[in-house]
Amino acid sequence: MTGRRAPGMPPPVDPSRVHALIVGIEVHDAGSGWDLPGPARDAVRFRRLLRAADVPDAQIRLHLAPLAPYEPGVPYLPADHATLRRVLVRELPLARGDVLWVWWGGHGVLDRSGHLRLFCADATTADKVGIDLDSALARFAGDAVPGLPRQLWIVDACETFEEALAFREPLPSDTLPVGQRTLVHQQTVLRAAGRGRAAANDPVRATGLFSDVLLGLLADRAAVLPAPPDPEELFPAVRARVAALRAAGRTLQCPEIRLQSPERTEVLPSGGRSRGTLVRAVDALLAYPLMTDPVERQTVVAALSPRVTATMPRHSKARTDATNILTALTRRHPEALWDLYDALVSVDDDPGRASALSYALRELLATGESTHGRG
Repeated sequence: MTGRRAPGMPPPVDPSRVHALIVGIEVHDAGSGWDLPGPARDAVRFRRLLRAADVPDAQIRLHLAPLAPYEPGVPYLPADHATLRRVLVRELPLARGDVLWVWWGGHGVLDRSGHLRLFCADATTADKVGIDLDSALARFAGDAVPGLPRQLWIVDACETFEEALAFREPLPSDTLPVGQRTLVHQQTVLRAAGRGRAAANDPVRATGLFSDVLLGLLADRAAVLPAPPDPEELFPAVRARVAALRAAGRTLQCPEIRLQSPERTEVLPSGGRSRGTLVRAVDALLAYPLMTDPVERQTVVAALSPRVTATMPRHSKARTDATNILTALTRRHPEALWDLYDALVSVDDDPGRASALSYALRELLATGESTHGRG
């Protein structure tokens, strides 16, 4: 890159000083019920962007567990727990360079301590092995990693609450060793889903919605690669595109970005978090397809106690009716919100929708928000 840089454009970097860990996991030892078409294809697309920016192939660690080969001739390494842990603990920390890109696509869950656990390809229902993202971030922000001062971590995985999934076996404890904290590293972490939410996937196109958005935006900024784009310019664009997908009813996720540097640590707000808790609860309720049908909606409401429904105002339009239902329950019978939840999940047991609704109802109960005005 020659000439004067445009305002706001990050400084150029030498591609030979760039390293990347790219992970895309579509199949697991748990069986076909865990299949997730998309992450491997997205990972290969991201690798293509870095190669086009002249990052040496030897410095791109591609780890896949694909349902099918997406790009013949592109070699990749396994995505099992032992391999990925070895890369994070032993191999990458030895890399000498200026920039680290980490891209991870696959299944995830927010554990009870609030850490995002990213499942590896050899995860089973009885042994859900995975990488603790928060532990990995802490390791790569300390003296265990003397190089790679500029880091961009991109994670497209669900952050569904562990307790909402009712796992029969607990998650195994496996934090990575962390050294002494330093003031050297600058980490930008982009997470697709947001706390307690599912990350939407398009199985027909075989891509994650967040990954597809981000890959498009990175392609638009190919001129600055392989330097990480300015996160405060990139994230509003991510947020706007995902907000459009939410408005179209394609997802409930609210991406999050965390900036950590010697100068500051902060989480930039996502567009979804500025909306009222009632609005989010209504969105979570209407994410259930049956709630848009008046007959099926009435079947769910009829499962509630007559004492609760006797004075509940109703409406023929789905959104107005959902708002009335939640408002009435929040005002007069807050305990019945969980009866409504039980009635829904007994008919539609989709774990992503259940987690989003559970989170929204807890948030609604915590604030006591309703539609009535002041006075």
